Amino acid sequence: MNMSNAAIIAPQRAFGKGRLVAKVAVGQTRVAELYQEGCAKIRLPKTFDTSMEAVLINSSGGLTGGDRMLWEIEAGAATELTVTTQACEKIYKASAGTVDVTTRIDVAAGARVDWLPQETILFDRASLTRSLDVELEDGATFLAVEAVLLGRKAMGEAMQTGLLRDRWRIRVGGRLLHAENLTFADDIAALVARTAVLGGSVAFATLFYTGPDCELLLPRLRALLETQVGAGVSHIKLGGRDKLVARFAAADGFSLRKILIPVISHLRKQETVPKVWVL
Repeated sequence: MNMSNAAIIAPQRAFGKGRLVAKVAVGQTRVAELYQEGCAKIRLPKTFDTSMEAVLINSSGGLTGGDRMLWEIEAGAATELTVTTQACEKIYKASAGTVDVTTRIDVAAGARVDWLPQETILFDRASLTRSLDVELEDGATFLAVEAVLLGRKAMGEAMQTGLLRDRWRIRVGGRLLHAENLTFADDIAALVARTAVLGGSVAFATLFYTGPDCELLLPRLRALLETQVGAGVSHIKLGGRDKLVARFAAADGFSLRKILIPVISHLRKQETVPKVWVL
């Protein structure tokens, strides 16, 4: 067979799109719209209060260069919605291209969304481009936590080289409240070893919260973090709106969770993390 005449077959890539719209019906948060395509699945465990919990699943088992995931979440007026993931998302070595994960969240007036995915694990030579775009109406409450592990320390794995691009844009009434761009590229191990970056920590997280009670929540939040090395929180007022932004760095995923879980519980009025986090 003449290989020069053979058809070039592109590797199969994973694609998933999931969309969930929540509404209030008979005083409880209910499904208004549910859409699943490809490897994106959404499951809704039974809850015993007026809120709803959604578990996002990537049925492909992990992502690599060229794979794409799109999640769309819309919380109607006065709804309460917690969104998490079934497991840690694994980003494997990429032979070509980058993983693209896009999340879009809309929260109506009087509604609350807690975006609490489990950690994203990046293996050596992984390539991930990720974005979080959030539109809040006045009177909406929003909590987000994104945690990243650069390899699995317990398995003797480390991310030496690769790419991580993370972009956040959070708006209230169309006005920008929070924006950040994070890029780790090429020699990841050397970059995270710098004191001004992660000081050798391979587990880190960003937490964002905005709601009418930011100032009330701040003293206890600072007390939870005052003895933690590699953790801190800022309280910022911008255009009449408050936000809390916290950063965390730890030696491994277990140590990171020990810091994160009490903080998340505090911001959720003592309700702990979703059950799938500890199964």
